[in-house]
Amino acid sequence: MAEIQEGGGGGKKGGKKRAKKQSTRIDMTPMVDLAFLLLTFFVLTATFSKPKSMELTFPAPPLDEKEQPPIKNGITFLLTKDDKIFYYEGEFRAADSDKGAKTQLSELNFSKESLRKYLLEKNKDMQKQVKDLIVKHDAKQLEDSTFKRLVKERKADKLTPTFLIKTDDKATYKNVIDMIDELNYNVVGKYVMVDIIKPEFDLLIEKVGAN
Repeated sequence: MAEIQEGGGGGKKGGKKRAKKQSTRIDMTPMVDLAFLLLTFFVLTATFSKPKSMELTFPAPPLDEKEQPPIKNGITFLLTKDDKIFYYEGEFRAADSDKGAKTQLSELNFSKESLRKYLLEKNKDMQKQVKDLIVKHDAKQLEDSTFKRLVKERKADKLTPTFLIKTDDKATYKNVIDMIDELNYNVVGKYVMVDIIKPEFDLLIEKVGAN
């Protein structure tokens, strides 16, 4: 608050009245209080940046590095150079056997008409179940805790495919992130990062060389 103090002479000289001199002093105490109130307001309402992270599942390594435990209803993606994606379904077989023919690799790319369309087709049953749960949740027919539990159960269903992501030394981090983004976009519940085994690597090199 500004205070006005009167001061100076008011006497007469030569029969004329002299104007009284005025001095001002500004009290800054209210401004300091206001500054602290604003600071407190911004501290309490500000949203601090949070570190972004991505959750990945890494299974325990097999006892024999040349083999891997069979995964029922599994689909394996092999990422390599030039943003190429190769995949096979089911158990890997390095050669023809009584269990089945030798594994053959098929190719995809990161376009919507390729990888996304493939994931949608393989995951459509589970996606439909999750969408039905979302409709019930939005209609207040399911509590939040029940909704989350049921969605988790649908994603973990044994009939839902398990997607394995493997890379060679030519693949980039961007390839892995793009793959995981597509899996999350398609509401895939089961996917893991796994080391590529030598028979798979040899088949991949053969396929890339053939292209």
